[in-house]
Amino acid sequence: MARSQTVFVCGQCGHAEPKWAGHCPDCGAWNSFTEEIVKAPARAAKGGRGRSLGASSKGFGDGAGGAAGAARPVALSSVTSSAVERFSSGIGELDLVLGGGIVPGSLVLVGGEPGIGKSTLVLQVLDRVAQTRSALVVCGEESAAQVRMRAERVCAGGLAAIQVMAETELFSVLDAVAAERPDVVVVDSIQTLYSGELTSAPGSVSQVREAAGQFLRLAKQTGTAVFLVGHVTKDGAIAGPRVLEHMVDTVLQFEGDRNRFFRVLRAVKNRFGSTNEVGVFEMTEQGLKAVADPSHLFLGEGDPQPGSCAFVTVEGSRCFVVEVQALVSHSELAMPRRVATGFDRNRLAMIVAVLSRHAHMTLASADIFVNIAGGMRVEEPAADLAVALAIASAERGAPLNKKTAAFGEISLTGELRSSSQPERRLAEAARVGFDAVLMPRSDAQRVHTKASTVVGVADVRGAMQSMQRRPAPRE
Repeated sequence: MARSQTVFVCGQCGHAEPKWAGHCPDCGAWNSFTEEIVKAPARAAKGGRGRSLGASSKGFGDGAGGAAGAARPVALSSVTSSAVERFSSGIGELDLVLGGGIVPGSLVLVGGEPGIGKSTLVLQVLDRVAQTRSALVVCGEESAAQVRMRAERVCAGGLAAIQVMAETELFSVLDAVAAERPDVVVVDSIQTLYSGELTSAPGSVSQVREAAGQFLRLAKQTGTAVFLVGHVTKDGAIAGPRVLEHMVDTVLQFEGDRNRFFRVLRAVKNRFGSTNEVGVFEMTEQGLKAVADPSHLFLGEGDPQPGSCAFVTVEGSRCFVVEVQALVSHSELAMPRRVATGFDRNRLAMIVAVLSRHAHMTLASADIFVNIAGGMRVEEPAADLAVALAIASAERGAPLNKKTAAFGEISLTGELRSSSQPERRLAEAARVGFDAVLMPRSDAQRVHTKASTVVGVADVRGAMQSMQRRPAPRE
């Protein structure tokens, strides 16, 4: 009988060390090692449940090879290519992010902060799917009665079509799923499941890795689409080992401020589609509702104020307008603050340095705050110009034109670099009602549109000169 041994596993990446270490040599995390006892796997040696699951199913290799003999490589040209037939989740925004619908046999990880709406989203998916297919929810954090209370509020269909199972023992859940063979399974959450063969507590690195691996086998062998709900850390990353994100097919991140009504769903990883798509939802008393026109959602109302600039962003196949807000305030601190919400703070520091050097703006002794309104997160460099204009407007106390939007990437030399898909951005700005769009001169010379006035500028200094100056009295 194999002797048990103690190892220390990093909670961030799953790296194992024989002794405790304060710093992980693999991912660089501090104080992330926890002690775990590793035993020899008895179930694999005895041909237990983990083996019987594959033997009782049709497998995912079209019956070739399998347990009858060793697997052998084949020529790629001899492999039959077949398109996977998707089915709709019943929620258009989710289908868009997934790449066209749910793929049978896929393993999807849904992450987000507590209270953001993960359980509500997956329960609404089961409600739509259960009208034509079988659906099962495994609730480890809540009782079956709590799930029913939420379902009565957010589900439009009959509750009898959705099966529920309140269980946290891993192999009991796997046996039930293998026996029922539902089309869609939701596990809420993956951190609550545990295997009795492991001595560590539920939610530890080894338990999460084991549960995800077993559900991966089940999904591929039975064709069941599995949704795993995962917790996030205080830094916003999905809790558990980093290998968890590598094992699943799709990683969905649910973003937004839980104190607001708007949520943004994006794909961090997607083996069956693009990772550039985003879905926008509004949280209501009846659950999450898809937002068809996000541009009017993220734009402010009323007269323009100093420190506000509209930015036309492109997210996958859709284009919409968001509001960039900035505040510049005199600081009494030796090191002024640079705070960004929904925008990269390092990029904000670069934009401030470019404005100070090439636009001759005095910002070294000022606190600068930048926010993307509505809880949206913008990552593309094309937002640089809108952020710079918002900062300049806040510093001068002069609002921009009410019907002017902007986009463009700023280089370290102060020049404006070309951005992707300028014609789509112009068309969206004109649809929303903007009369003029400030953009890089290289983009303005190659677009052909009469939808709005195109203002092409070559550098940051030219962009500052094109602003409408209405000086406000300073106190």
